[in-house]
Amino acid sequence: MSFRAIYRADPGNPWFSWQYLQDNSDTILSALREHASLTAQAVAIAALLAIPLAVLAYWFRPLTGPILAFSGVLYTVPSLALFAFIAPYVGTGTTTVLIGLVLYALLLIIRNSLAGLNQVPAEVRDAAQGMGYGRLARLIRIDLPLALPGILTGLRLATVSTVALVTVGVLVGHGGLGQLIIGGFRNNTFKAEIMTGTILCVALALVLDLILAAVGRLLTPWSRRRVAG
Repeated sequence: MSFRAIYRADPGNPWFSWQYLQDNSDTILSALREHASLTAQAVAIAALLAIPLAVLAYWFRPLTGPILAFSGVLYTVPSLALFAFIAPYVGTGTTTVLIGLVLYALLLIIRNSLAGLNQVPAEVRDAAQGMGYGRLARLIRIDLPLALPGILTGLRLATVSTVALVTVGVLVGHGGLGQLIIGGFRNNTFKAEIMTGTILCVALALVLDLILAAVGRLLTPWSRRRVAG
């Protein structure tokens, strides 16, 4: 008889079990790896799309409203409806999950990247223009470096949000740690499985957020000096 079968017969059914962790370590680690991989891929792809869109909105002010409105509409679409719309075209693999995650991450990165760009002091932009910088050169050498705190804030928010949303991918069979959570409910509310998936999901979000925060401190040393001053 399997451990799960024995466990269901146990009237205690505690929220935590070392025995469950030991007997299912391979399954748990596989779910954690898939969760982390989907999160990293989605945020990376979203950043590659969102930052250029934020730059367009920064350069061409009339585009700001439409870009934010479009990404905002995408963010409000229910995940179940979004997956149902995407799946017939690309199947029910990881591609469907990634497309949904990328669309949801766009708004957070665009909004914060644009805010960072808009906070670049006007006198700095004027000085760069007076030194002969063109629009592209000023963007690369002045605007983007000074907007890094805002961009990184967007990446951190998008990462934490994506970690939570990956679990919804269980609807199409690729939900990472969501597989454990839904599996626990399907297995007569197997509490240890539900709690394991939940705790690891929260822990993954915290670890990734701390990593991005550390990267931000390394890339923006002037922010630390300003705070210290």
